[in-house]
Amino acid sequence: MRFLLTLFLIGYIGLTGCSRGTPVEEITPTASSASDTPAFLPRETDWPNWRGPNGNGIAVSLTAPTNWSETENIVWKTTVPGRGHSSPVVCDELVFLTTALENPQSHWVLAYDRATGEEKWRKEIHQGGFPPAHKMHGKGSHANGTLACDDQTLFIAFLTNDEIVATALNFAGEIVWTTTLGAFDSKFGYAPSPTLYQSLVIFAADNQGGGYLAGLDRRSGEIVWRKARSRSSTYSSPVVGHVSGRDQLLISGSSEVTSYDPNTGELLWSCEGTTDATCGTMVWNETMVFASGGYPDNETLAVLGDGSGNIAWSNRVKSYEPSMLVVGDELYAVTDSGIAHCWDATTGKLHWKKRLAGNFSASAVFCNGNIYVPNLSGTTFVFAANPEAYQEVAQNRLGDDAYGSPAICDGKVFLRVGREMDDQRQEQLYCISSNSKAN
Repeated sequence: MRFLLTLFLIGYIGLTGCSRGTPVEEITPTASSASDTPAFLPRETDWPNWRGPNGNGIAVSLTAPTNWSETENIVWKTTVPGRGHSSPVVCDELVFLTTALENPQSHWVLAYDRATGEEKWRKEIHQGGFPPAHKMHGKGSHANGTLACDDQTLFIAFLTNDEIVATALNFAGEIVWTTTLGAFDSKFGYAPSPTLYQSLVIFAADNQGGGYLAGLDRRSGEIVWRKARSRSSTYSSPVVGHVSGRDQLLISGSSEVTSYDPNTGELLWSCEGTTDATCGTMVWNETMVFASGGYPDNETLAVLGDGSGNIAWSNRVKSYEPSMLVVGDELYAVTDSGIAHCWDATTGKLHWKKRLAGNFSASAVFCNGNIYVPNLSGTTFVFAANPEAYQEVAQNRLGDDAYGSPAICDGKVFLRVGREMDDQRQEQLYCISSNSKAN
């Protein structure tokens, strides 16, 4: 996500409920849908999609800096045009972002040199077609979704002209294919990021006109399957986790926690839980899945992943925009209002909670024993993943705001921030390393 919007905290009226609708024709995979596109295995030195190599916010990098400032541990920084709340992805020798310009209205994909921060190319994806202002949240952007990449292609979807349109680009910035996924009736904009599974790239598009999930062949852009969801404006990204012995496509929202077969889109199980609108991406361990939200109710819950849909535990904590983390036997959350929690993942017992400074939209990332999460004032908190007590490691300030989540790979932190310059907001992308001198 991709940034996860605070889409329902203020000014929300007119919920349409959770009645089932079919905005587009459902598509069921057939034998001819089978693809010889190989499954993508990310390199250990990359951060290829929203929430990292495994979609769970866990970095595989063995090291990462814990302290930085404008004059400490900065490898490079570069100016980012427009506005977007997507997070950086790092693939091969490039760092990629999405952004949007208001004048003229346009969606873009940007590529930067991983070593130097030099802009290598920018590609316009759409011109015009933004939702009117009353169908966007004032806190949001028109480029919330984080790209996903395999070893040769980038994938993203944007809301344009009341439709969700998916696009694939190669690493030279050339469009490979474009596919319209379906209609989208915007309440406060579009937020989800795509996820990769086997030969597919999977998109979510829950909306008040009738939501849907779609699995597309990564090479051709053909829709292999499409599954109708409820008529509800909710904003979580789909993710595939291996739970209870099988791969499960997980998503929350519409007052349900739901699991699908990622190969076919067929429903595996669902249970009532969280609330109507969620933004966070679900997390999991070997036997359970975890979700939190949102609006209008507050709930964090654990559900058994064995297909029963039985709820193991729940509480009244709300982590609406920020996604949670499972580290070892613990579940960690930093809520929108800045309260960090640590629970026993199996029982839900609260180990500790701690109020941090400020409010949060970004999702936490775990690396080498520490949890990293920036607040909306540009301060990244680093604290130990320790069930015994909150243990702060550092607070690091860059810029004046941070909506995107950090990408941590190959010993470096990549962070998108906003800064007020000459009474205007300017975005910047930083590469941070412990082995660097300030540029």
